[in-house]
Amino acid sequence: MPEHGMIAPVLALVAWTFVMWVWMYATRIPAMRAAQIDVAELSRTGAKLELPPEVARVADNYNHLHEQPTLFYAVALAAHVAGAADGTHVALAWAYVASRVVHSLVQATRNVIPIRFAVFTIGSLLLLVLLVRTALHVA
Repeated sequence: MPEHGMIAPVLALVAWTFVMWVWMYATRIPAMRAAQIDVAELSRTGAKLELPPEVARVADNYNHLHEQPTLFYAVALAAHVAGAADGTHVALAWAYVASRVVHSLVQATRNVIPIRFAVFTIGSLLLLVLLVRTALHVA
């Protein structure tokens, strides 16, 4: 097993999530100011925050990084703890992280749906392979 096994890709994806968090606020706050959105009014009425698509896409992606990647964290850490994190596992984990970074960049910039879907599908298949390899090791 590589020295740090699955820990480095897990930490890399957590770090990427914070990159998207900074990007989200760097776009959202100026857009809210430009639109003169009254945050107190939104809080009081429960109205939907309407922002330009290029701003909303960044926030949407930040939210997406709290969905499927949570499964990656669980599988990666399970593989690490179970001693299944061989070189192939680690390479698959890094490929998954790369797919999420590419997915973020596609969604947050031009949001070309067929490309975004293809990248998401590749990442999902990588995660499935990680799951199956880990389950076979544990079984």
